[in-house]
Amino acid sequence: MSFVPKETIEVIAQSIGITNLSPDVALALAPDLEYRIREIMQESIKCMRHSMRTFLSTEDVDTALALRNLEPIYGFTSNDPPRFKRAAGHKDLFYIDDKDVDIKDLIEAPLPKAPLDTSITSHWLAIEGVQPAIPENAPVEAPSSEIRKSEYKEDGLSVDVKLPVKHLITRELQLYYEKITDLTLNKSGSIPFRRALVSLATDSGLHPLVPYFTCFVADEVARNLHNLAVLFALMRLVRSLVQNSQIHIELYLHQLMPPIITCLVAKRIGSRLSDDHWELRNFSANLVASICQRFGHIYHNLQPRVTKTFLHSFLDPTKALPQHYGAIKGIEALGSRVIHLLILPNLEPYLHLLEPEMQPEKQKNEMKRHEAWQVYGALLGAVGKCVHEKVKNFSNLFSLPTRLISRGSGKAIIPMSGKRKASADNLMQQQPPMKKLSTDGHGGVIPMNSMSVDMQGSTGGFSTMMGAPAMSMTRQISTDKASGREVVDQQKKVSATLAQAWKDDIDAGNLVSSVVELFGERVLPFVPNPEAFMFL
Repeated sequence: MSFVPKETIEVIAQSIGITNLSPDVALALAPDLEYRIREIMQESIKCMRHSMRTFLSTEDVDTALALRNLEPIYGFTSNDPPRFKRAAGHKDLFYIDDKDVDIKDLIEAPLPKAPLDTSITSHWLAIEGVQPAIPENAPVEAPSSEIRKSEYKEDGLSVDVKLPVKHLITRELQLYYEKITDLTLNKSGSIPFRRALVSLATDSGLHPLVPYFTCFVADEVARNLHNLAVLFALMRLVRSLVQNSQIHIELYLHQLMPPIITCLVAKRIGSRLSDDHWELRNFSANLVASICQRFGHIYHNLQPRVTKTFLHSFLDPTKALPQHYGAIKGIEALGSRVIHLLILPNLEPYLHLLEPEMQPEKQKNEMKRHEAWQVYGALLGAVGKCVHEKVKNFSNLFSLPTRLISRGSGKAIIPMSGKRKASADNLMQQQPPMKKLSTDGHGGVIPMNSMSVDMQGSTGGFSTMMGAPAMSMTRQISTDKASGREVVDQQKKVSATLAQAWKDDIDAGNLVSSVVELFGERVLPFVPNPEAFMFL
């Protein structure tokens, strides 16, 4: 039984001029017509699949007819689907309504525009994450639900309304962001997370995701203060972003610094007593120092604001000891000069307040004593770093040039490196005095320094100098005076350097002695061995 009715065969026969087709013949041709239609459709579907498409077109049918050596169907090149109409008097019979086209109207119609030649042009999709407003880029439209108003008046004041701008990122970047955030929150100790950190530190196409990462870090730090592993993973993510020189992370520092400082000076981090939040605070302190070192020349108030925050946490007695520890570590990471300005003036009174918290007799809580000892160790490390830098700087100042050459006199002034408190008078005594030589000739008084000295130690040219005219003698004396002034200038510079070295010597000695009084022998390992003999 065929799905093609015999009436369809009769209509087709009448369309081609066969009017006396018997019903038996039409009934016999219906199954054959169904088979031919199915065969053509199967070939058409094969052509569609080979063309990597999911919809069937008239071109596929024409190709299938050509494979069967049949004449193609004309008039169906349009992509629009054909419009069928129901035949009058027949319930299941449809036909295509073809409009008659007048040849005259078709000839008189204007010719279409010639197609443009294929060409390739280049333009900027985005510059540093900002899409330029050029005709090639589609304009970013505001949401349709928003009412666009340039300004309106509220209480008699004109207010400018800035509609939100839709930020478009590619699907690949969205998947990348979702993968990174999932690894950070759920698999921070896995190997894929480490590879993700390397990608964040080196990939140059991540700038569109930087605002999303900053918001993600700020939200998750505030939400996961009880989860030490997540906080550590977030700080490692921030470090990778800071290390990436291909993105402009400095534009979002105002959003990144609060969560980093929170991990440094928060009152309580983690939910268990065994959580090592001290390591997280150390990591965050080094991260703050690296940010200040890299972007301090761009934002001149970055380090002063961070330093003010640390100093406020350090000097506030109402803060918890872990907060003091984080502030001390943050100040220590910023360098010895900051330690000298902020910690050393407040060291002695702070230790007087910290000492009762370290003694078992006065502090019964073991956890409080452990926190106090951690703060004591942080203070010792910061002060030891300052002492080490101070002693090393003093040693560099004291290393003077070992040989000063006098150009005019031909003599070398060699300062005695063993005498550290040498003065300008002692240096003047090292230069040979101007000796006078009495002769019977007309040479008069001859400076001993004017004689040339050969490699064997014998004096040569004496008879030539004796017979020299008076004009050459005057020029020789003037040259020696000029060289003498240069030596005096050099001696003044040496004296100033020695005075500065002596002052730094006194300062370093006072610093070491005062620190030894407070910490005892615990501070001595921070003094370098070559310089330790100066203070023993």
